[in-house]
Parts: sequence; structure tokens; C-alpha cells
Amino acid sequence: MSESEKTNPPPVEQATFPCRQCGAALHFVPGQGSLECPWCGYESPVKDIGIEIREYDLTEAIQALHKAEKSLPDTETLAHCDTCGAEFQLDANVTSGDCPFCGSPVVTAADQYRLFKPRSLLPFKINRQQARDAFHKWLSSLWFAPNALVKHARSNEKLTGIYLPYWTYDSHTTTRYSGQRGDIYYVTVSVPVIINGRRTMQRRREPRIRWTPASGVVRRHFDDVLVGATQTLPRTITDNLQPWDLDALVPYQDEYLSGFRSEVYQVKVDEGFNQARQIMDNIIRMDVRRAIGGDQQRIQQLHTRHERKTFKHILLPVWAAAFRYRGKSYRFVINGRTGRVQGERPYSWIKIAFAVIAGITLLAGALYLFSEYAQQGTAGVEYGQDYYRY
Repeated sequence: MSESEKTNPPPVEQATFPCRQCGAALHFVPGQGSLECPWCGYESPVKDIGIEIREYDLTEAIQALHKAEKSLPDTETLAHCDTCGAEFQLDANVTSGDCPFCGSPVVTAADQYRLFKPRSLLPFKINRQQARDAFHKWLSSLWFAPNALVKHARSNEKLTGIYLPYWTYDSHTTTRYSGQRGDIYYVTVSVPVIINGRRTMQRRREPRIRWTPASGVVRRHFDDVLVGATQTLPRTITDNLQPWDLDALVPYQDEYLSGFRSEVYQVKVDEGFNQARQIMDNIIRMDVRRAIGGDQQRIQQLHTRHERKTFKHILLPVWAAAFRYRGKSYRFVINGRTGRVQGERPYSWIKIAFAVIAGITLLAGALYLFSEYAQQGTAGVEYGQDYYRY
């Protein structure tokens, strides 16, 4: 590779969608399934291309990845804006965005330096205002949030629509297990107790567990185990955006990305499957416990075989933003289909301190009332004993 090729990223193919009436760039409209001109209002529906959404063999994909990954560099992309003619760089892992000179949306080749293309996606269903309303509602529901947070966040939020990369995995699993089944039974025992100052024996029932060996086989088919393929946001945020209506996936088309940012995957397909296996293993362990039965279970060995492993590479829509509060940045993300909000938030330690003090005060008051009630009850019993003694 020459020095000029190293310093100047190659231009790549990109799609733009000019308005037939005024020539301005069309944007995809969430929830409508069409492109719209923000200037003259012209609409152009996204046509159904009639492509079936299919799964791909995972084993073959991993083999292909290992062969090709050395020749798949991560670099910046030089994009060309057809509206104003400007050339500009998109950041690494970003495949669509707005021209910084005229604001027109530009969609580049989604997989220029990635082996796997996104073949399907969920289009945006809620618009920016609906996402903003969901965010404000979420802010208002936060416990122990600073009083100025809602007002401050509203004035600083800048929502950006982004398509995030995900993997879905299917697998037929067969698990052989061995362990122990625990059944609770009861025995009657004699225990020493003190009654009226005298030591005596009292009989009572106590639980015991009878353990017996257990082994067998459980089978489960996993369908569309979802794993985030972005490293831009932490998994604690992206995982909690579920559920997603994956039954509504549509074949990938550049039109859906017009006016939105999008990322290429940063978690490789084999790394994603390792995360999916952890999710599957947790479910398999629950299956094994049900198969063992009894009141308690001990799992000693598990051997799982995965067969007919397949995957899809998809894009899912989110509204994302960050706001700064007292010098610290807090990120939040909104599910672009359901409006579900997940994010980071500050806490008001003053409110927490007041809550702790109030809790301690209430507990102390309850203990005081209980002790007063107990003393009154004891006095009444002693009076009764004196009355019957005479």
C-alpha cells in the first residue's frame, strides 16, 4: 500500500435519495415506511424488494472470518456528498451520517471493510419527538435524582437516531447431565427446652433432605438469541433495551438508513456466539434443574453439543444522546421501536441521606411503640396474676 493510500482513505459507494420535486435529500420517516422531503413534503414509499430473510451457517462463517480477517482493515471512510459535492471522512465503524457542509444524509456501503453485511433490520418506528417524550418520562420517574436534573437534561439533550449492529444465533442443543435430586422429608426429634425455669424435652418435626443420583439428557432449540455487536455502548445498556419485535425484520435497504447514523459490527461473529453460549447455558441449567426435579438440585456435570448453528447480522434502531451534569457525561439510549429507555443517571446524595435518616427515624419510632406496647401487656398479665392469687 502506498503512502498516499495510507493517508487518504479511498472513496466508497454511497447512496443518496434526492427529491424528485425540489432535489433536496429525502429522509426516512419513522413509523411510515417512506422517505420524505423536509423542504417540500414530497413522499416516496420504500418498496418491498421481496427478499426472504434467512439464516447463515455459523461454522462456515467463522472459517471464512479466520481466513479473511487479516485483509479487512479498520479505517476511516472518505464519503462523497452528491448534493453539494463535498468529500468528508466518516469515523471508523460508522456507515451513514450527515454531510457536515450541507446536512444532506449520506449512506455508504455498509460492509466495505467487514466480511458480513447486514441482511435485515428493524426500521425506526418512533420519531424524535416521541423518543424525547419517553426520555422525559423516564427522567421524571427516577428515584433520588437531583431536582435540577430534568430541566438541565432537557436543555442539553441532542437525540441522534442510530442503527446499532446485532447478531442473532440459532442452535439445536443436546445436553447430557449428571447430578443429584434432593427430596425434603420430615423427622420427629426430641429437643431440650426451658419452660417456667425447668428443662424438659419437647418433640418437634425437622426437615431433612434425601439425595439420590440423577442423570439424563435435555434438548432445546434456541431461536434468535440476540447479542449486541457494538462496543460504543456498554452491554448493561444495550441488553436492557429488549424486547425487540424481531418478527418484524425487513430486508436491508439503504433507504431505511437515510437521515440516520449507522455502525458496522465491532464484535466478531465468533465472539458474539461465545456471548450467546453464556445466555444459552443459563437457560440449559434451568432445564436441567426441572428435569432432575425434587425440592433441590445439584448439578455436577454438563456436556452440551451445539448443532445446526446459524446466525443473522441485523441492525436495530435506537435514539441515543448524552447530557452533562456537574461536569460528568451521562449516556442514555431509547429503543427506536418501543420507546423503552435505558441509561446512566446521577444521584442526589442529599436526597439519599434524608431518606436514610427518615428510615432510621421511622424504625426507631416503631421500635419505641412496640416496646411501650410490650410493657403495657406485661403489666396487665402481672395484675391478673395478683388478682387471682388473693
